[in-house]
Amino acid sequence: MSQAADPTYLSIDRAMEFIGDLNGVLSLLKTLQQTLSDDLPRLQEFLNKDDVGGANRILHQLKGFTPVFCVDSLVERVVMVEQLSKHGEPAEVRAAYSHLAPQLDQLRAEVVAHLASQ
Repeated sequence: MSQAADPTYLSIDRAMEFIGDLNGVLSLLKTLQQTLSDDLPRLQEFLNKDDVGGANRILHQLKGFTPVFCVDSLVERVVMVEQLSKHGEPAEVRAAYSHLAPQLDQLRAEVVAHLASQ
């Protein structure tokens, strides 16, 4: 189960604590990979159209995944952007998400790498 580099945002240990078995973790990791691959582009499209409500629905879903699979610093950033998307102006939410998006892309890459190593 060796990886080229230690993940920055993905925490398999944390996922094991939450889920309890490796098969369950791997199954949910596949779901997370699909969600990130499908929803991150959709999230950006919503923000490009000033559809903060649409962005909030995706951010809310991500907020549910992150405590299971991610380090605290990323969880906090997702929660902050999701909270902002409830009442913030589109420009504010876009700006906040622009700082979060590279981290979510990195998370997706870490999930893909972990699944490939299994």
